[in-house]
Amino acid sequence: MLFNSFDFGFFLVIAYSLYWLLGSRQRIAQNVLLLLASYLFYGLWDWRFLGLLFASSCIDYFAGRAIGNSSKKSHRKFWLYTSVLWNLGVLVTFKYFNFFIDGFHALFTSESVATSYSIWNVVIPLGLSFYTFQTMSYTIDVYRNRIKPTKNILEFLCFVSFFPQLVAGPIERAKFLLPQFQIERKFNLQQSKEGLRQILWGLFKKVLVADKLGIAVTMAFNNPEQYGSLTLAFAAALFSFQVYCDFSGYTDIAVGTAKLFGFKLHNNFNIPYLAKSITEFWQRWHITLTKWFTDYVYIPFVKSFKRITVRVRVIGLLLTMFLVGLWHGANWTFTVFGLYNGVILVVERIPFFGRKNTLVKWLPNRTRLFSLFYFFTLTSISSVFFRAESLDHAWYILKRILSFTDATTLSSLIGIKLGYLAILIVAEVITKTKAYPLAQLEAYLPRAARWTIYYILIILIVRYAEPKEAFIYFQF
Repeated sequence: MLFNSFDFGFFLVIAYSLYWLLGSRQRIAQNVLLLLASYLFYGLWDWRFLGLLFASSCIDYFAGRAIGNSSKKSHRKFWLYTSVLWNLGVLVTFKYFNFFIDGFHALFTSESVATSYSIWNVVIPLGLSFYTFQTMSYTIDVYRNRIKPTKNILEFLCFVSFFPQLVAGPIERAKFLLPQFQIERKFNLQQSKEGLRQILWGLFKKVLVADKLGIAVTMAFNNPEQYGSLTLAFAAALFSFQVYCDFSGYTDIAVGTAKLFGFKLHNNFNIPYLAKSITEFWQRWHITLTKWFTDYVYIPFVKSFKRITVRVRVIGLLLTMFLVGLWHGANWTFTVFGLYNGVILVVERIPFFGRKNTLVKWLPNRTRLFSLFYFFTLTSISSVFFRAESLDHAWYILKRILSFTDATTLSSLIGIKLGYLAILIVAEVITKTKAYPLAQLEAYLPRAARWTIYYILIILIVRYAEPKEAFIYFQF
């Protein structure tokens, strides 16, 4: 069930109505309803994987209880490893098994033999990379004594499967989200209004910007031989905006939907394309994932050494970004994407040749024009690897861009689609201090003006919605 579908709208109205009809005093009944609604939401995609979702939830719940109830370090480690190995095992089995087997097979196969080798073909469960990381962080935090294990399995099941953020995040920590299932949630009309506004803005970003840019980007990437270097470079830059509007649009809908039920979720984006460096970009982009890898990969790796040298930090950054790339998918393009960003982070953050200041400290003082050129040049190259179907495909596009061949007319590829992107950029820059541009409109616009904006957006979204256009991050 897609957020940008009428089915979800119908589902949301029913769930919202039943939820508040139960009343805020019926917290347990509300949690039961949320759990059933979440399992229905997930099961309508593919009911067969409900068992995997439930099994992961139960294993991490009981592992957390066992860690909390044991005083012996060996027992605590056993249950921690049980949780981690289960989650990583599920990821490898469903997402990476054929990727690793294919790579291993290629090492011992000549080029004359078939280049691909597959033992089994299986559909990757929706949201697998998101909810496994969410549950795995729970048991790690219990082991580190950062949180106490919950004794209520209903609340834990709700924490893992909460449908607004189940399939594509944000990746929430138990310390933040789990307590919200443990307290009374009172109906707040203003919170519901803000939730609906954020959903509307998310749909605008997804339907009118991301999906429309996607048409042009797909044309360029699927037929790179038909376009010149300038057009391909422009398409790479547009893909950066497409994936941002697609994923941040999903996040806006997720956060807005959670508000309807009295919950708070983290915003995953903070206008990342205003960043002046790649380091700052990763602090603004997919924030919960970046924070997850920082807390559970980079920091533990660096602290495992007695002396934290420059070499240790370099290896830590490269390892972390390699895993970030691999997290996105079982394709060499994603690993190159991760390593590419890792190398840039190293160059920006690590002092070389006796320099006292790093690029991270130097770049913010440059002019906006220089920052835009620096940032979008590096990001567009990164986007080519992220979007390309294979490394050969990515190299071909980059060669076409660097060949400086004649460019076709940009308007023939883009046309009026850029108009919606311009509206989005202006709106987000003007309201950059707010969570989203439509927030708290009562303070700035009269009722008639507000409803005019709402109706225009709704009409455009309904009129130009692409049928069954899934979110990009659903594949991860």
